[in-house]
Amino acid sequence: MGRGRVELKRIENKINRQVTFAKRRNGLLKKAYELSVLCDAEVALIIFSNRGKLYEFCSSSSMIKTLERYQKCNYGAPETNVSTREALEISSQQEYLKLKARYEALQRSQRNLLGEDLGPLSSKELESLERQLDSSLKLIRSTRTQYMLDQLTDLQRKEHLLNEANKTLKQRLMEGYQVNSLQLNPNPEDIGYGRQPTHQPQGDGFFHPLECEPTLQIGFQHDPISVVTASQSMNNYMTGWLP
Repeated sequence: MGRGRVELKRIENKINRQVTFAKRRNGLLKKAYELSVLCDAEVALIIFSNRGKLYEFCSSSSMIKTLERYQKCNYGAPETNVSTREALEISSQQEYLKLKARYEALQRSQRNLLGEDLGPLSSKELESLERQLDSSLKLIRSTRTQYMLDQLTDLQRKEHLLNEANKTLKQRLMEGYQVNSLQLNPNPEDIGYGRQPTHQPQGDGFFHPLECEPTLQIGFQHDPISVVTASQSMNNYMTGWLP
């Protein structure tokens, strides 16, 4: 049996309508590309969805050049007396439309990455989106791991520097403690406590003992008899008191 003819009317189901739009849009874009390659034709295709999203295809390098060519062929050559201001306005409007279409495409891609508005996408587009998300997730995890490793290396370096500074301070503290101990508790041998004085030899030619009486007597004549008598009496006096 042959395939029945599909009645052309608006699809009431929103999901079915979006799916049908995505499939037929991709098919139309594919046909336009094949036509431009097989027949070496200049093809320009512009599609607006019911939400105002722009889908375009152009076989040439610029859509604006193709539209200008279409305008020349359909409406004749542009008037030569068109002012520069009008030309700038047209160019600005076309640039605005181009930027708007790109902005909408980026918004659509962002919504798809967030898991929104996936109904119009085909199975191949969903697989491509899944691969893109997997690649992004791997890149994010790799970047996070590298960031954590860099932080760990930095912390280890700081720990090493702190340990070296701690060792230096500890060494200085021990040296200062030893110096203070020597100042508070000096060694008796260093300052001469408990040492017997050593007899230094006297020079023979410099110092000579004086052969005289130990006391200085001026104008007194020494009497050896009286000295002997006094010493004997003193000895007798001391003997009586001794036990």
